[in-house]
Amino acid sequence: MRALLRKWELSTLEDAATLVLSELLTNAGRHTGIPGREIETRYLARKPGGLRIEVHDASERQPIQRTPEPDACEGRGLILVAALTDTWGISNRTGTGKLVWAEWNSPTPPTGGE
Repeated sequence: MRALLRKWELSTLEDAATLVLSELLTNAGRHTGIPGREIETRYLARKPGGLRIEVHDASERQPIQRTPEPDACEGRGLILVAALTDTWGISNRTGTGKLVWAEWNSPTPPTGGE
C-alpha cells in the first residue's frame, strides 16, 4: 500500500492509512475470521487526491464502534479509524460476507475528532 500511495502522490496519507489498514485487518482476522476463507484488501485512488481502503471478509458479523473503559486494553480500533479518516462504513458485497471501508477525500488526513 505504501508503494501505491507514493505512486499516486498520496504519501501524506501513508501513516494514517497504514494504521487504518492495520485496524481493519486486525478486526477482520480477530472477530470475523472464518477458517479456509481469505481476507482481501483493496486500495482505490479517488479524485481529487483521496483514497479508499476496503477490507473484504466472509463473515456477516458487523463491526461495532465501542466506547471502552479508560483502562481497557482493546476496543479503540474503530475510534481510531473514525478519527483518522473522513468517513468509514460497512457495505454488502457480492457473495458471502461484507466489506469495511475507510475514505479520505483529500491527500491530507483529518486532524482528529469523530
